[in-house]
Amino acid sequence: MKNNLLLLITGLIFLSCSDAQNKHQSAADSFMIAAWTGAGMAESEAEWREKLQMFSEHGLTDLFLSASVEKTTEVIGYASDYNIDIHAWVWTLNRPGDTTAAKHPDWYAVNRNGDNSYDYRAYVDYYQWLSPFSPGARDYIKSIMNSYADIPGLASVHLDYVRYVDVILGADLQPKYDLVQDRQFPEYDYGYHPIAREGFKELFGVDPMEMNYPELSTEWLQYRLNAVTSLVNEIAQDVHAKDKRLSAAVFPFPVMSRNMVRQDWASWDLDIALPMLYHNFYRQNLAWIGFATEQGVRESHGRFDVIAGLFIPSLTAGELATAVQEAKDGGAKGVSVFDIGAMHPEHWEVLKQISETSSVPFKN
Repeated sequence: MKNNLLLLITGLIFLSCSDAQNKHQSAADSFMIAAWTGAGMAESEAEWREKLQMFSEHGLTDLFLSASVEKTTEVIGYASDYNIDIHAWVWTLNRPGDTTAAKHPDWYAVNRNGDNSYDYRAYVDYYQWLSPFSPGARDYIKSIMNSYADIPGLASVHLDYVRYVDVILGADLQPKYDLVQDRQFPEYDYGYHPIAREGFKELFGVDPMEMNYPELSTEWLQYRLNAVTSLVNEIAQDVHAKDKRLSAAVFPFPVMSRNMVRQDWASWDLDIALPMLYHNFYRQNLAWIGFATEQGVRESHGRFDVIAGLFIPSLTAGELATAVQEAKDGGAKGVSVFDIGAMHPEHWEVLKQISETSSVPFKN
């Protein structure tokens, strides 16, 4: 009797360990198929359910939704019926039209000319950036993220615009603003908040505004990178304390991100990074998607998953298949398309075949 009981217990332990191992293996082998979208994609519950069902039937596993806390909570209730995880897509340091932030001019980022981002809006009117050096701005941003992290069933709090203003635009974007950015122009070089300058001077004995070429100082660059990194990591502590994951939309790969937008995402305490590998913005070919993915995977040292962001308006169905394969070859654990409204039936068929076969159906 004792021997039979021992065998039973041993068998249960073995089955339990095997089950856990299989679940872990299944999670490791899974390939995220995601998309970014706004709350305006649907209005009524029936419309939401119709779209979510179609997305699910074509392989979509995750949706990065830009919506209020209330709307996000509502959509999670629908999406759970279709096995789609909802992530709260939230603009972080760029806060256009934020009436609370607008009451605090000292919260806003400052460029090398001394211009406040609320008064001087680089490139476009919706560029209204808060400074990661402002304690008030940091507390406000963290309170926003905490409100989303409180949502039951949320897959992750998804940070976007968690960086500085683009000091250098992509090659294909510069002509749209009649620019040739062959150097770092002061009106686009941000991070000169008074608190940043005071802190740097206390540490290094010089005000960066008084340096001949502050844009060339590696210490000044790193000092600004650290401010964003510390903000993200504080958000991560809050989000993780609520048993939620933290994800972020980031620039293509770490070296590029540091130089173009002062963003050191490989140092962040993320669970998922989504580099926006919009190859056409930089006049690159599809092979660049694999190259960029590989750089992010290598620098993050397996600390979080890398999901490749793909820009659908620049991809035919065949090119989408090629782009997905390039991302896979680079080590991506999935792809996310921007945005879902640009998807045509032939794009959806590519994602469906990938989800059903775990392989890319064809390449063009």
